[in-house]
Amino acid sequence: MSNADRRGQFWALYLTRFAEGFGFITLLTLLPTYINALDPQATTVLGVTVSAGFVIGMYTTGFTLAQTVAVVPLAWAGDRFDKRLVLLAVLAAGAGVYALFPLVDSSATFILVRALQGLVVTGAGLMTLSLVGQIAETGTRADKIGKANAASFGASILGSLGAGAVYDAVGFGPVFALITALMIAAWLVTWGYLDSDPTRVEGFPFSDLAVNRKILTISTFRAQYAFAVTMVRTWVPIYAGTELAAGGLAVGATAVAVTVTAEKGTNMVGQLFTGRLSDAYGRSLFVFAGGGAYGLIAVLIPFSTAIGTVLWTGVSVPILGELPVAYLPLVALSGLLGVADSFREPASMALFADEGTDDGGVASSFGIRELVWRPGSVAGPLIAGWLMVEVSMASVFYVGGAFAVTGVLAFLAVLLNDHGRAALTAW
Repeated sequence: MSNADRRGQFWALYLTRFAEGFGFITLLTLLPTYINALDPQATTVLGVTVSAGFVIGMYTTGFTLAQTVAVVPLAWAGDRFDKRLVLLAVLAAGAGVYALFPLVDSSATFILVRALQGLVVTGAGLMTLSLVGQIAETGTRADKIGKANAASFGASILGSLGAGAVYDAVGFGPVFALITALMIAAWLVTWGYLDSDPTRVEGFPFSDLAVNRKILTISTFRAQYAFAVTMVRTWVPIYAGTELAAGGLAVGATAVAVTVTAEKGTNMVGQLFTGRLSDAYGRSLFVFAGGGAYGLIAVLIPFSTAIGTVLWTGVSVPILGELPVAYLPLVALSGLLGVADSFREPASMALFADEGTDDGGVASSFGIRELVWRPGSVAGPLIAGWLMVEVSMASVFYVGGAFAVTGVLAFLAVLLNDHGRAALTAW
């Protein structure tokens, strides 16, 4: 394949990552708005009382449960058949799913449609990252994956700002019409510019990759880190946008979007460079440093009010309105979370791509990466929802940050056992 052909395929995949990221971030940005609009209440299901906190947790857990179910069949299909065709099918389904969101009128229907969104996000993510890892030359994978992630984060910035502003102006309908159009555009570009995938993997590559030593090692970190990221990343906008009575800051949808954008923007810019550094200097140091910093920053979030009081950061902004003293420190801490994760993410993804490509099952390797993430991403929001209602908003960030710290310490312990003093530079 010529460099020009390879470059064109990368750009097609980057555009698809953009569309996927735009849809995902829109729902994350509007999550506190849905909580306020749908006003979830305690209910009884088959004689069992379900708390309001559990229902709030299901707004995210329904999404992640569907992702969990989808991982193995989609990853297997990607390795066994043409990844391009699988990606086209997922994008077509995505256009239909996002068109359903304006019809949501209850917590039950919102959870159902979010579950369908989980299938789409999982399929698009698996296929695009697998194809980027497969097309990239050895020694450039973290760089190319970092650029693909930067495209997704670029969409996150535009999506979060656009979603908040459009919703504030005209409501839900036009927001989802825009996402549906983006998914259709991504389908057309993928169909027109991406070459067919010639690789075919017989059998069930999950079984061999599941005992791969490097994958097992990083999984000791990733399984715990999933709790941290799912809880912290989801609850930053919830903290910003929910009512004061629920422990939030009660800012508007556009202001909520700014908190999300801060994290996505720094992560996007960082991954344009950190992937290349990971290719040059190894993976484990970047995973350890980024994951540990993420946990330490997360536990500072509940101190936003104290920081803002010291710095006199309560301000009034024409578009955002009157902002509480905690708001600007929260935006700054959200940005620092993005910096920390930009070191961790391309290094981690490239490791899975390296091992999957070497063992002949890159989609399955990314599938294992997703499966390791699922327990934390399913249970994390339920834990966070319960903590938010029964304990405090601050406890969500303390517990989430603790998961990141224990994850990097477990990762370091395994590396020290295997490599001694060379632990963080071994790979």
